[in-house]
Amino acid sequence: MFLPFFDTLRKTGVPVSLREYLSFLEGMAAGLVTYDAEGFYYLARTAMVKDERHLDRFDRAFAESFKGLESITPDQVLDAIDLPGDWLAKLAEKHLTPEEKAQIEALGGFDKLMETLKQRLAEQKGRHQGGNKWIGTAGTSPFGAHGYNPEGVRIGQETSRHQRSVKVWDKREFRNLDDKVELGTRNIKVALRRLRRWARDGAAEELDLDGTIRATAEHGWLDVQTRPERRNAVKVLLFLDVGGSMDPYIRVLEELFSAAKSEFKHLRHFYFHNCLYEGVWTDNARRWNEQTPTWDVLRSYGADYKAIFVGDASMSPYEILHPGGANEHWNPEAGQIWLQRACQQWPNHLWINPVREEHWQYTQSIRLIREIFGDAMVPMTLEGIARGIKALR
Repeated sequence: MFLPFFDTLRKTGVPVSLREYLSFLEGMAAGLVTYDAEGFYYLARTAMVKDERHLDRFDRAFAESFKGLESITPDQVLDAIDLPGDWLAKLAEKHLTPEEKAQIEALGGFDKLMETLKQRLAEQKGRHQGGNKWIGTAGTSPFGAHGYNPEGVRIGQETSRHQRSVKVWDKREFRNLDDKVELGTRNIKVALRRLRRWARDGAAEELDLDGTIRATAEHGWLDVQTRPERRNAVKVLLFLDVGGSMDPYIRVLEELFSAAKSEFKHLRHFYFHNCLYEGVWTDNARRWNEQTPTWDVLRSYGADYKAIFVGDASMSPYEILHPGGANEHWNPEAGQIWLQRACQQWPNHLWINPVREEHWQYTQSIRLIREIFGDAMVPMTLEGIARGIKALR
């Protein structure tokens, strides 16, 4: 459907290539913009215009191709296409105005919320939709899916919509990070390289070029010199938050993971979700039945390791402060206790956050983790990683 637009760009004098056009289609397929004419315009311009001299030509081609786009009403769209039934079903969701959202009061804390949920589970006999009390869909009830409540338990919903849940009662599947990703990792490798500390030990296995030149000059014949092989003496523990709100950052997380795997010989990695609790894992496909007790990690790796946590630190404060506040399972001890233990065990610790630094102040959980880590939190940018590596050294 966008081929006429592509042809118009070429006719107007915008030197757009097939590769750039495919990048634009990839962005559309990924859902970067949906029902947003302005967002669609900027996506197309970013993907297919590489020189500011062609911006005016692009604007003329865009106006010619999509004249009247903003005047199309939702009713016209519904009449023109045959939407799938599951998508139409979600039209039943109640989209609340800011004033309506402000009128909804939370139940009054995590313990009260859990107690009320138990009562609802015991009393409810059938399915409900659009209400404000029972476990169901849409509506303003604190329990269920596809609705709104400032402090609720999300049950049976694929992804977060408002990011207001204090607990998610679902078993989700996460995928492992790919340490073979190379695109975009070069600058990260350069930043991480500053942390390396070299040591020499072992057998004489490495050619000493400088020593060979010096010895040959002194003796008058080729005198090959060797030296103990150089090894990377830095030991790193990498804890990676996966799934949920970290999904938008999966690409940059894979780049960081790939760079770290190539730069550090002594690297151990573990996955966690949102906050550190009593168990971590190395394979997301087996995270429910092959977890490593966090106590074992604390006891197995000494204080000479540098601990780097990577995550957006964006969650319900209950997940950090309360027993039982974790998503997906009931944690006997609060997340802050495990984070404090980690900071005590590994004095050289760092938290890398992919959320933009200027937004940290608006999320209570980020402020809590920064306090636990003694402000040892940096953004996931080249400048931030360089700053964090300097602090670890």
